[in-house]
Amino acid sequence: MLEVLNDKYKIGEARHVLVSRGVSLIESPLRTRMRKYGLAQGMAIGDMLKSWDVLSTINFLDTHVSKNDPILDIGCYASELIVALYKLGYSNLSGADINPKLQKMPYRDVISYGITDFMNTKYEDSSFQAITAISVIEHGFDGQSLLKEMSRLLNPYGYFIASFDYWPDKIDTTGVKFFGMDWIIFSADEVKEFVDEAANYGLFPIGEMRYDGKDKPIHCGGKEYTFAWLVLQKQGQC
Repeated sequence: MLEVLNDKYKIGEARHVLVSRGVSLIESPLRTRMRKYGLAQGMAIGDMLKSWDVLSTINFLDTHVSKNDPILDIGCYASELIVALYKLGYSNLSGADINPKLQKMPYRDVISYGITDFMNTKYEDSSFQAITAISVIEHGFDGQSLLKEMSRLLNPYGYFIASFDYWPDKIDTTGVKFFGMDWIIFSADEVKEFVDEAANYGLFPIGEMRYDGKDKPIHCGGKEYTFAWLVLQKQGQC
């Protein structure tokens, strides 16, 4: 299953749904200004631009995963998704990130956060029914290491759900870094190569793969592109 954000208005529509469900964590402009001057406590959570990704993931989990199934959110520092899932009643949540500030995330008493490289974790085999990654895998991308670890961590028939920067034709990001890591905007050919490689680890798409791109609503790092959202399922005992 691959879907592409092809309409910038889908971002606002998704945010409206998140607000209506009581799980939107984007702070008000007033609070942002207060934070700038040290007048607001806590940390900023979420990113308006990732509303579509977050809602797509929530909708999928709502229909494919039970509320008590173990879920891991990788690259979860400042992630809206893991907190939204807790608010929606998911009770077995873990989050992994290399950022040492991870321990400042909300609900530390009920969400298990671990400071770790998500391509080489200490979790036991078959620990999770779903692993989510919102705008994570395009930073320091290492397809084989990522797929090997995701396959190891997933239960049979579990899901790997990822959103990432995308445009059907190749956009060169040479020399552009985020978080001290190389950055890739996946092309259609690169996604197809990743999905082909995933099969070697027992991970397969479960629905239609739509590669077309019609709009570039995202502007970052001097590039214009969109987001794609992918679901792979671990088959059998692979």
